Amino acid sequence: MERVTLSPKFQIVIPKSIREEMGLRSGQKLNLLLYKKQLRVFPVQDIRELRGSIKGMNTEIDWDRDS
Repeated sequence: MERVTLSPKFQIVIPKSIREEMGLRSGQKLNLLLYKKQLRVFPVQDIRELRGSIKGMNTEIDWDRDS
């Protein structure tokens, strides 16, 4: 676990070890989620990076089926 300090402008610096492990880049967009008073950080992925990530998924939908 890493400890950071919140600046007067409500900014934090993500420690280098975490940036490297998450593969974060300068200027990259991040999503923040507040869950049970915990702040969770998720990098926004370019749609091109997701290509092939759901390979093998069944994409056929039976629109006529009663639910």
